[in-house]
Amino acid sequence: MTFLLFFLLACNREAPATQQPAAPPPNAAAEEGRQLAARYGCGTCHVIPGVEGAQGALGPSLAGVASRPAISFGTVENTPANLAQFIQDPASRNPQSSMPPMAITDAEAGAIAAFLGTLK
Repeated sequence: MTFLLFFLLACNREAPATQQPAAPPPNAAAEEGRQLAARYGCGTCHVIPGVEGAQGALGPSLAGVASRPAISFGTVENTPANLAQFIQDPASRNPQSSMPPMAITDAEAGAIAAFLGTLK
Protein backbone atom coordinates (compact mmCIF):
# COMPACT_ATOMS: atom_id res chain seq x y z
CA MET A 1 0.00 0.00 0.00
CA THR A 2 2.82 2.42 0.86
CA PHE A 3 4.48 1.76 -2.51
CA LEU A 4 1.24 2.56 -4.35
CA LEU A 5 0.79 5.83 -2.42
CA PHE A 6 4.43 6.83 -3.15
CA PHE A 7 3.99 5.99 -6.85
CA LEU A 8 0.81 8.09 -7.16
CA LEU A 9 2.40 11.04 -5.39
CA ALA A 10 5.52 10.85 -7.56
CA CYS A 11 3.47 10.87 -10.77
CA ASN A 12 1.53 13.94 -9.72
CA ARG A 13 4.47 16.28 -9.20
CA GLU A 14 4.51 19.67 -10.88
CA ALA A 15 7.32 20.62 -13.25
CA PRO A 16 10.32 22.20 -11.53
CA ALA A 17 10.27 25.99 -11.29
CA THR A 18 13.48 26.22 -13.33
CA GLN A 19 11.81 24.89 -16.49
CA GLN A 20 12.36 27.24 -19.45
CA PRO A 21 9.30 28.99 -20.96
CA ALA A 22 8.19 27.89 -24.40
CA ALA A 23 9.83 29.70 -27.30
CA PRO A 24 7.59 32.06 -29.26
CA PRO A 25 6.06 30.58 -32.39
CA PRO A 26 8.22 30.96 -35.52
CA ASN A 27 5.62 33.28 -37.05
CA ALA A 28 5.58 35.74 -34.13
CA ALA A 29 7.08 38.52 -36.28
CA ALA A 30 4.45 37.93 -38.96
CA GLU A 31 1.65 38.10 -36.39
CA GLU A 32 3.12 41.31 -35.01
CA GLY A 33 3.27 42.66 -38.57
CA ARG A 34 -0.37 41.78 -39.15
CA GLN A 35 -1.32 43.70 -36.02
CA LEU A 36 0.86 46.66 -37.03
CA ALA A 37 -0.69 46.78 -40.52
CA ALA A 38 -4.09 47.03 -38.85
CA ARG A 39 -2.91 49.62 -36.30
CA TYR A 40 -1.27 51.87 -38.88
CA GLY A 41 -4.28 51.75 -41.19
CA CYS A 42 -2.59 50.13 -44.17
CA GLY A 43 -6.00 48.77 -45.15
CA THR A 44 -7.21 52.28 -45.84
CA CYS A 45 -5.37 52.08 -49.17
CA HIS A 46 -4.77 48.34 -49.64
CA VAL A 47 -6.75 45.11 -49.61
CA ILE A 48 -4.85 42.96 -47.11
CA PRO A 49 -5.99 39.38 -46.47
CA GLY A 50 -5.98 38.62 -42.76
CA VAL A 51 -6.43 42.24 -41.67
CA GLU A 52 -10.01 42.97 -40.69
CA GLY A 53 -11.57 45.77 -42.71
CA ALA A 54 -8.55 46.17 -45.01
CA GLN A 55 -10.46 46.79 -48.23
CA GLY A 56 -8.79 49.94 -49.59
CA ALA A 57 -8.76 50.64 -53.29
CA LEU A 58 -6.27 53.50 -53.60
CA GLY A 59 -3.18 51.28 -53.55
CA PRO A 60 -2.68 47.81 -55.01
CA SER A 61 -4.12 44.74 -53.35
CA LEU A 62 -1.52 43.00 -51.23
CA ALA A 63 -3.14 39.59 -51.75
CA GLY A 64 -0.41 37.34 -53.09
CA VAL A 65 2.31 39.97 -52.67
CA ALA A 66 4.79 37.35 -51.44
CA SER A 67 4.53 35.54 -54.78
CA ARG A 68 5.38 38.61 -56.84
CA PRO A 69 8.97 38.93 -58.08
CA ALA A 70 8.80 42.73 -57.76
CA ILE A 71 6.74 45.43 -56.03
CA SER A 72 5.90 49.03 -56.84
CA PHE A 73 4.92 48.52 -60.47
CA GLY A 74 7.79 46.08 -61.01
CA THR A 75 10.51 48.58 -60.10
CA VAL A 76 11.66 47.07 -56.79
CA GLU A 77 12.84 43.48 -56.37
CA ASN A 78 10.60 41.77 -53.81
CA THR A 79 12.96 40.85 -50.97
CA PRO A 80 12.23 41.20 -47.25
CA ALA A 81 14.80 44.01 -46.90
CA ASN A 82 13.51 45.93 -49.94
CA LEU A 83 9.93 45.51 -48.81
CA ALA A 84 10.72 46.79 -45.31
CA GLN A 85 12.56 49.80 -46.71
CA PHE A 86 9.74 50.47 -49.19
CA ILE A 87 7.16 50.35 -46.38
CA GLN A 88 9.10 52.99 -44.43
CA ASP A 89 10.08 55.26 -47.30
CA PRO A 90 8.62 54.25 -50.67
CA ALA A 91 10.33 57.06 -52.59
CA SER A 92 13.74 55.75 -51.51
CA ARG A 93 13.10 52.64 -53.61
CA ASN A 94 10.84 54.14 -56.30
CA PRO A 95 10.74 57.96 -56.61
CA GLN A 96 7.53 57.66 -58.69
CA SER A 97 5.62 55.91 -55.88
CA SER A 98 2.54 57.71 -54.60
CA MET A 99 2.62 55.85 -51.29
CA PRO A 100 3.44 58.22 -48.44
CA PRO A 101 6.38 57.54 -46.10
CA MET A 102 5.50 55.79 -42.86
CA ALA A 103 6.92 57.04 -39.57
CA ILE A 104 7.68 53.57 -38.23
CA THR A 105 10.78 51.89 -36.84
CA ASP A 106 13.00 49.47 -38.73
CA ALA A 107 11.68 46.68 -36.50
CA GLU A 108 8.06 47.55 -37.27
CA ALA A 109 8.76 47.72 -41.01
CA GLY A 110 10.50 44.34 -40.77
CA ALA A 111 7.54 42.83 -38.95
CA ILE A 112 5.08 44.16 -41.54
CA ALA A 113 7.34 42.81 -44.29
CA ALA A 114 7.38 39.43 -42.49
CA PHE A 115 3.58 39.42 -42.45
CA LEU A 116 3.36 40.39 -46.11
CA GLY A 117 5.79 37.55 -46.80
CA THR A 118 3.07 35.13 -45.70
CA LEU A 119 0.60 36.41 -48.30
CA LYS A 120 1.36 33.97 -51.11
